[in-house]
Amino acid sequence: MRTLPMPTLCPVQGCGGRLNVHSLVCTHCRTEIRGEFQPNEFALLPPEHLEFLRLYIKVRGNLKEVERVLGLSYPTVRARFEALLRVLGYEYQEEPSPEEKEAILSALEQGQISAAEAAERLRSLKKR
Repeated sequence: MRTLPMPTLCPVQGCGGRLNVHSLVCTHCRTEIRGEFQPNEFALLPPEHLEFLRLYIKVRGNLKEVERVLGLSYPTVRARFEALLRVLGYEYQEEPSPEEKEAILSALEQGQISAAEAAERLRSLKKR
């Protein structure tokens, strides 16, 4: 019997909900395990992201090599990599620079902004 890729979204028109796995079968002895199993984040990747991830791993994480293999520009490859990270929920959040924090605290100290505004600005730096 031909093995097909596991569907991850409900095929019923208008639904599109995420599918869970309810049974697993051993290919050797045919033992079947029933329950509700959640697929990992890689199993839920759309095909285009999964193929990109496979290539990225194959070239040992070298985006320049991914660029060469796909024949795309580095910014395009980088954008695809960033999209993959977002889909996986691994989006990198850059830490605010000490200078940015210092500027806010300095403005507070000089009375240019209120404590509440300083707190809000510091919180917004962390959300970027």
